[in-house]
Amino acid sequence: MILATGGTIAGTAADASQTVGYTAAQLGVDQLLAAVPDLAQVAGGDLLAEQVAQLDSKDMDSATWTTLAHRCMHWLAQDEVGALVITHGTDTLEETAWFLHLVLPPGKPVVLTCAMRPATALLADGPQNLRDAVTCAVDAQARGVLVVAAGQVHSARAVRKFHPYRVDAFTSDDKGVLGWVEEGRVRWQRPPEPVDAQRGAFAALLRRLPDPAAWPWVELVSSHAGCDGRAVDALLAQGVQGFVVAATGNGTLHRTLEPALQRALSAGVPVRVGTRCSEGQLVAAQDAPPADVPMQPRPVDLPPLKARILLQLELLAAQH
Repeated sequence: MILATGGTIAGTAADASQTVGYTAAQLGVDQLLAAVPDLAQVAGGDLLAEQVAQLDSKDMDSATWTTLAHRCMHWLAQDEVGALVITHGTDTLEETAWFLHLVLPPGKPVVLTCAMRPATALLADGPQNLRDAVTCAVDAQARGVLVVAAGQVHSARAVRKFHPYRVDAFTSDDKGVLGWVEEGRVRWQRPPEPVDAQRGAFAALLRRLPDPAAWPWVELVSSHAGCDGRAVDALLAQGVQGFVVAATGNGTLHRTLEPALQRALSAGVPVRVGTRCSEGQLVAAQDAPPADVPMQPRPVDLPPLKARILLQLELLAAQH
């Protein structure tokens, strides 16, 4: 089952030489499939397709996530559907993949793919990425939520966009990619983890998700040179319900930011702290206080963008 949401893979430009000056989300899913004539053969059976959304992924929102997740749940429940492939824009792909990892129940594979060049480009990468994604989705070792782009297979937890326009714009964390799609086959470096404590952790919540307008407001803030804690105070005054901090180094906080975050904690607003470094995760000192100590920001082993989604779902679950 192919679910389309728009993005650069469905984008067009006025000239075939344009690879950055284009309009995303212009082509429908049927046009994407037509660009890969042997896709049904790759899938080893019939292909179904649905246009779930049509947007530039920079504008991804909770409403679209809710719709997409429910359509995923619908199709995954069908006996004749063995796997899902989702076409998506690159800007927020890592966030959508992580959200789906958290809310979809374990079972059939869900593979997201994308493109860095519009469909009208001389060397468009979308058709090959779509073919590779289907190849991965039907592989016997595929499971969970995966991302396939530029011949690489990433986990939803590890994948990050690290380059603004290169075709190979995605990377994984310290563990590296899960594998590669080569000549119509997946060569696994390490298959997806069979057990992940967070995979599908909020599947029950998905069935009763409230109106997206009522989702908790969780904001990202950054610790940086010249930081000013007044930004945190201003957000508190406006009713923010959670903070995720992109901290320097191993979770260090600017001297003006830390007191403001303590004021947030005192007001009952949860604070999670990750690192703004592109690789690695926070390592606690031997004498560090436990993460559940009151009035202590909780360190997380996720990039801040993904920690924000996890905290938002945690708050939703507490409310519902």
